[in-house]
Amino acid sequence: MKKTVLVILSIAALALAGCKDKPKTEAPAPAQQQGQMPGAPGAAAPGAVAPGGDPHAGMKAQEIAAGAGKKATVNQTMNSGGYTYVEAADEKGAKVWLALPELKVAKGDKIEYPETPPMVNFQSKTLNRTFEKILFVPGIRIVK
Repeated sequence: MKKTVLVILSIAALALAGCKDKPKTEAPAPAQQQGQMPGAPGAAAPGAVAPGGDPHAGMKAQEIAAGAGKKATVNQTMNSGGYTYVEAADEKGAKVWLALPELKVAKGDKIEYPETPPMVNFQSKTLNRTFEKILFVPGIRIVK
């Protein structure tokens, strides 16, 4: 009987010790995380996203270094939901859709963009449209 009580007390003590709050470590800001774009000033605390909120809200497009991407000419562009959607034709005339944080770009602009894996059958809720293939890029370079 004493042995059973001792075992039960030991289990209870271990369970209580495991339930104590552990020291919280602060996650690095989104700009510091590998492969993520920095947030805009005035955004919520770094890394904080409201439930159901857009984790990309307030992000700014990054400038792409000259010669670091593929070249294309903008056919059409539209802004929606904090993103700029760009349809461009590459040097061989093949059309490609790009999505990036909102940026001012115009039809006829010559651009460079980094290669990224495409998303297939992406449905944009804000545009109420499905893109057969679209590349999400951190930014573009407008060639002057």
